[in-house]
Amino acid sequence: MLHFNLGYSYKNNAPVSTLIFQRLPKTLVLLGLSTTFALLVAIPLGILQVVKRNTIVDYAATGVSFVLYAAPSFLIGLLLILYFAVDLRWFPVAAPSASTVGGILADPRGLVLPVLTLAAVTVASFSRYMRSSMMDVMTQDFIRTARAKGASSRRVLYGHALRNAMISIITLLGLSIPSIVGGAVVTETVFNYPGMGLLTYNAALNLDVPLLIGTTFVASLAVVIGSFVADVLYAVVDPRIRYGSR
Repeated sequence: MLHFNLGYSYKNNAPVSTLIFQRLPKTLVLLGLSTTFALLVAIPLGILQVVKRNTIVDYAATGVSFVLYAAPSFLIGLLLILYFAVDLRWFPVAAPSASTVGGILADPRGLVLPVLTLAAVTVASFSRYMRSSMMDVMTQDFIRTARAKGASSRRVLYGHALRNAMISIITLLGLSIPSIVGGAVVTETVFNYPGMGLLTYNAALNLDVPLLIGTTFVASLAVVIGSFVADVLYAVVDPRIRYGSR
């Protein structure tokens, strides 16, 4: 394990580490794009729900979030394919199948549906946590103090509340890595995307034990690294947090 010698694949007749290094960058592209898109949508959506709380906008966003959160990834992917690929023909049915990351990125239309599928559940959960965190921060004493000093509503919302509320999102991001990685397995299988998820799925079907252990090990390592990065980012978001200080 220390030498990353994970054995030999029965089915592919190649070292497991070689197969993983070929597929891992493609999965990182998919995960990076979907997570970035999810954050760009979920954070403003959570803030909007706080600003428009207990209105039709808040209720509608909550309802959509619950539906997306409850729907499995394969169902969302199939519905997107049925509507946007089969009916409207805006996007291709399958994801890009190039052998390199450059080839994958050269076909952005093919990435749209896989990214939307993987980001759907993440947007739902992140927006709900963002709304809850912002609502909690807005009741704190320092928010009332900022308002008493004459700070504008915009400054209170974005200058004081948002930065403190982001701590919960960073925590959620670190803890959500297992579900995001798990969702990638389903999404890559639905769209035939040549990444780690499809590699793991095929290894399970073919009873390729060394390859299955190798992909599981890499996914577990990603969870540990993600949690560590989330802990480090606490100090970046909140200057009051300094590790090692008393």
